[in-house]
Amino acid sequence: MVLRISIANRRSCWGAWANSERYFAHVTTTRPEENGSATFSSLRVPTFRLFWWSGVYSYLGVQMQFLLRGLLAWDLTERESGLGIVYLAFGVGLLVFTPIGGVLADRWAKRSLLVFGQGVIAVAAAGMGLAAVSGNARFWMLMVASLVQGAMFGLIGPARVSTSADLVGREQLGNAISLTSMSMSLTRLFAPAAAGVLAGVATIGIGGAYLVASLFSVVSTLLTARLPRLEPTNPSRRNPLDEILDGLRYVRSKPELRRLILTTIVAIMIGFNYVAFLPALVEGQLGLSESHVGFLTTASALGAVLITAFVASRADGPGAEKLLVFCGIAFGIGVVLFGLAPNYLSALLIVVVLGFATNGFMVLTSSRSMVISEDSHHGRVQSLMQLAWAGFGIAAAPLGAVAEVIGLRPTIVVMGVITFFVVVLYGISLSGVLVRTTK
Repeated sequence: MVLRISIANRRSCWGAWANSERYFAHVTTTRPEENGSATFSSLRVPTFRLFWWSGVYSYLGVQMQFLLRGLLAWDLTERESGLGIVYLAFGVGLLVFTPIGGVLADRWAKRSLLVFGQGVIAVAAAGMGLAAVSGNARFWMLMVASLVQGAMFGLIGPARVSTSADLVGREQLGNAISLTSMSMSLTRLFAPAAAGVLAGVATIGIGGAYLVASLFSVVSTLLTARLPRLEPTNPSRRNPLDEILDGLRYVRSKPELRRLILTTIVAIMIGFNYVAFLPALVEGQLGLSESHVGFLTTASALGAVLITAFVASRADGPGAEKLLVFCGIAFGIGVVLFGLAPNYLSALLIVVVLGFATNGFMVLTSSRSMVISEDSHHGRVQSLMQLAWAGFGIAAAPLGAVAEVIGLRPTIVVMGVITFFVVVLYGISLSGVLVRTTK
């Protein structure tokens, strides 16, 4: 049933693509209220709908691999530091290639960039799956695959976000980013749980689950190839290094944008790392199975889905800044409570709230950064926002080492406290900006 529905929607998108140029020229003047429901207004744009479906399949593969990476690392090492090192490799790839991706998003046709990056991710997943199925998986292979996939995420991440602006225009930008996040959240409802279940089946295992994830990435690549070329506006011919430095100078010249990016980087780098240690907490401390890790991730996705529709209709409104701060504070408090959770059931309930808070925070920071920056710098601004995920991967290794010294639960609590105070400080600075604006 799900497969038939997905295929039907894909056919609808492909049929609409034939008239994409006419719609593409029209979207910048289309207002949400003219299209009916504000919550799903961006999906009325055929090219964005195609892009949305390509994201669904991409996130299916991504969410499965995110869990499988941790499960395989735990199976191969049975150490928190092993989990951290794998995510460190992912983070290093992101750190190096994200600035490059930001420059390329402002200079190259985004479709070509997205197809290349997504294709490499599919190949890396298939290679890791074959190694695991054949019984030849080694920890260094997992590190290399994580490094390659992190590099490709860095390369295409800024282009994915700025593509939303190209397809729907500024007036629906917050809505489009929210719906893109919804596609990620919807896949998190069942993809991690499915990955955990598949990994726990003897005849399939982690390797077979990796191959399924690579298949989803292939489908996403094929759908992305049907998008318009998405040529850049006024592409620069300057040296790429000069472009990166220009992006840094641009952000430094805008205090609000600078504070937003720094807050996002620290909060994701420290607070969101609780997900990296789910296998250690569930399997190592609670003595449960891979399936329980998947269900915990699914519970987080449930909270994310619940807030996405709410945020989608408000991301472009006047109260978006306050909602951003509220979600960020709830994010920090949720991580603290997760670290103190006495059993699996309480952890399950807490991560629902965490999913609600973290997804709202990430959607609103991303849309806010696009709103307060100029079109010519969207790619480079988003590359700096994407550095939060590089920081997430890089911080996992030292946080894993700390967890082995002081304990996993105290480490998670400290991560939540840091996140809480960083967002509070941003909220205080933002309140001053809003007061000056109203005056």
